[in-house]
Amino acid sequence: MKPVLLLILIFTFYLYHGQNKNIVNPEKTENPIQKKYTGKIIFLTQNIALENLKDSDILNSTVFHENGDLAIHAFFDNSLVNYLHQLEPNWTAEELLKKGNYQFSFYVDGKLIYTENLNTGAGTAENKKVKTTLRIPLISSKNEDSWGRYLWMRFYMAHNGIDALASGNHLLKIEIRPYLHVSTIKTGPVIAEGHINLTVPSQNITEQQIVIQPIPPHSGWKISHEKMNTEIIKSLNRKIAENRFKNITGIVIIKDGKLLLEEYFNGSGRDSLQDTRSVGKSFSSALTGIAIKEGYLKSEDQNLKEFYNLNQFKNDSSQKENVTLKSLLTMSSGFDGNDENYESPGNEENMYPTENWVKFTLDLPMTENSIGKNWSYFTAGVVLTGDILDKTVPQGLKNYADKKLFHPLGITNYKWQFTPQQKPSLAGGLRMKALDFAKFGQLYKNNGIWNGKTILTQDWIKKSFTNYFTDNPDFEGYGYLFWRKVYTVGNNSYEAFQSSGNGGNKIIIFTQIPVVIVITAQAYNKPYAHQQSEKIVQDYLLPALKMSNE
Repeated sequence: MKPVLLLILIFTFYLYHGQNKNIVNPEKTENPIQKKYTGKIIFLTQNIALENLKDSDILNSTVFHENGDLAIHAFFDNSLVNYLHQLEPNWTAEELLKKGNYQFSFYVDGKLIYTENLNTGAGTAENKKVKTTLRIPLISSKNEDSWGRYLWMRFYMAHNGIDALASGNHLLKIEIRPYLHVSTIKTGPVIAEGHINLTVPSQNITEQQIVIQPIPPHSGWKISHEKMNTEIIKSLNRKIAENRFKNITGIVIIKDGKLLLEEYFNGSGRDSLQDTRSVGKSFSSALTGIAIKEGYLKSEDQNLKEFYNLNQFKNDSSQKENVTLKSLLTMSSGFDGNDENYESPGNEENMYPTENWVKFTLDLPMTENSIGKNWSYFTAGVVLTGDILDKTVPQGLKNYADKKLFHPLGITNYKWQFTPQQKPSLAGGLRMKALDFAKFGQLYKNNGIWNGKTILTQDWIKKSFTNYFTDNPDFEGYGYLFWRKVYTVGNNSYEAFQSSGNGGNKIIIFTQIPVVIVITAQAYNKPYAHQQSEKIVQDYLLPALKMSNE
């Protein structure tokens, strides 16, 4: 009886843990390399198909070059969907794929540096159902397209990987787990892990490249003589010289209304017109406030129907007629437009090829979202604010901006981006000197006053620096075309409202300390661009300033 009973138990175990644990049938493991390395991650520098992969191709160590090649090949004993099924047995494969993916953990020299729950859209559904191997390039000299490269950039550039992998010898270890977002994040056990020894070459950086740059005369600013922690700034300059902070072109700090730090990098200089992309959106907010102050606009609560005959455009509706200027300034208009969603009809990339950006925007359908309630980044809506200003102010937007904003601030050298109708585009692309962007920031710090003249009302600045989305967990807040951001240094938190543009460009106005910071950069379309600039502020610039306050 006992052998029979044992067979029954074995058979039952097999049924439950073998056949019944899978929700789909994974591919068979037949390749000898895959069989040998199941549960492992191997490192390669070449793009080698699995069927051609040999033991001799696998790296135990390599010299690390940021512009070189490094890829991983992970081997599992099951497919991702089946791993997710073990976390939530009652869900369908489609439900699992909507809520789960791989979790990557990066360790350097035994210390956990970064963990990321991979976006559920990364990888194809079919592969995640059946594949038991995963090959992704982490860095590629040929710019091979892969979500893995962006994963690596986030680890390396935005989450301290670049600091952990300083010059010298290091052990890089990667672990992969399945994760599922139920009410909280639920993770399974490690399904693949591997490590490699990396030698990071040192760079020959001269003292001249890291020394704090003296402020030349004739800046147009009073010069601050307050002390900073110069060693922190030199450490930052070293990182920029080593290209460990990438494509930074300028850093300006204004403290108590005086110029404290002015530095340029990568061929940029004081007279360079910096292309700060969406930083220009905040100028639309300022110009709207000026137009209201002077009576050309009644208020930001005015509706689109007051400016356009909307029945001439597609998808006319009462909801569209009631879109307010305020909802355009807060990116909560209810238009079906979201620049962060490539499938969105109103994505800005769909707008630029058209002959008329205003018509493109007004033709868009509306969503079911209530006006002013749901935030989504919507560049086309800012184009509308510019067109409304152009129609409303005397002599058009270009002359008005020069007369009412730029000229009073002493800004004479700048370049607009223009719409196809040759109107200034407030979507972005306004170019000017870093010191002039600092004037714009300081104007807000001065409560709208410049050289004794009121350019913006204090009430408008208060409205602009109000977070209208306190219940949105995805970001820290948004005002009138200004982002809210809280920087943390030690036990201190510093609230700021900032203009922000592609590439990592920032005008940062702190609300509780007398500081304005401008960072100009050209890391366009890089996933680390904004995190890099904010890391510079939080880990270097604010600590250097903090020392001067002690």
